[in-house]
Amino acid sequence: MTKHIGILTAGGDSPGLNAAIRGVGKACLSHYGMHVVGFRDGFRGLMENRTTPLDGGQLSGILTSGGTILGTSRDKPHKMPVGGKLLDMTDAIVANYHEHRLDCLVCLGGGGTLKNALRLKQKGLNVITLPKTIDNDVAGTDITFGFDTALGIATEAIDRLHSTAHSHHRIIVVEIMGHRAGWLALGAGIAGGADVILIPEIPYDIESIAEAIRERVRSDKPFSIVAVAEGALSKPELAVLKAASAKKPARGKPPKRKADDAEADAAELLYADRTLRLAKQLERMTGLEARVTILGHLQRGGTPSAADRMLATRLGTAAADLIAQGRYGVMVAARGEGTRAVKLEEVAGQVKTVPPDHPWILSARRVGTNFGD
Repeated sequence: MTKHIGILTAGGDSPGLNAAIRGVGKACLSHYGMHVVGFRDGFRGLMENRTTPLDGGQLSGILTSGGTILGTSRDKPHKMPVGGKLLDMTDAIVANYHEHRLDCLVCLGGGGTLKNALRLKQKGLNVITLPKTIDNDVAGTDITFGFDTALGIATEAIDRLHSTAHSHHRIIVVEIMGHRAGWLALGAGIAGGADVILIPEIPYDIESIAEAIRERVRSDKPFSIVAVAEGALSKPELAVLKAASAKKPARGKPPKRKADDAEADAAELLYADRTLRLAKQLERMTGLEARVTILGHLQRGGTPSAADRMLATRLGTAAADLIAQGRYGVMVAARGEGTRAVKLEEVAGQVKTVPPDHPWILSARRVGTNFGD
């Protein structure tokens, strides 16, 4: 019997998504003789039954393209905006899965996609996920596709900012993506020769950073590059965030808001213009002009690197092999030059953060990089 495969891309766009779609699709079509259909705009497209056939013509010429030909969204099956309300549309998704007689749904995405795929598995669907995110924070895999491209873009940005910082004797603060994990800021900071690197895993002391910059001035280096992950927090800011998440309602009174709501509110206040505040503080404390560059979505777009194209193709074809073998409910993880099927239960809800003794951090410290600690 011919197997029927569905593919969707969910969460933020990332370089290499089209290469992964191509890898899964071409291997399923050409090597295994399967039927492949794409669902538009992530889980929403699956819920709304919006499809596109993925044949040889559709898969041709997309290897080098950024973004995703299928479109994407951050909608969750169990909490989807419909008619101004958040509704559980899991049953509709299950019905459409069966309407298309799917043998497997391949979901390309990051941490949120893993959790959503696990929910669908628990509803009886056959699912396989591929790990993509520029943040490289998916647990259970050596690397995610999209990371290498974003790393190159962020590194090039730091390279270009060096000349301005040097010419004007300024502090240049470069904000790099990474709310929960600092892989991107850390890697780009090291490769770009940043003098200070701030990541979520290491709460910083502003005085430590200012003193490192003042020491550079005393050493006749009147400029500095600060690479900061968007999720990095100072020690006082972290204390505020922890206090907000730990608040409990008074005894005998029902809670008006969930604890995670309070934490989200506190985080929103802390992160709003946080990089600009950091630059102003350093300006006051060092006497140097400070300027901010926020890379934002520049890091997500454009042509994927050769490494990401190879990784996405490798993971995509491995997914096709697993489908042919009837092995479902797994994420296709990169392990060395090979792949490994990891059960969704082992990785869903997990975040791969930077260990404090990671070799990248140790190397950065050896060359004098300040982490604000």
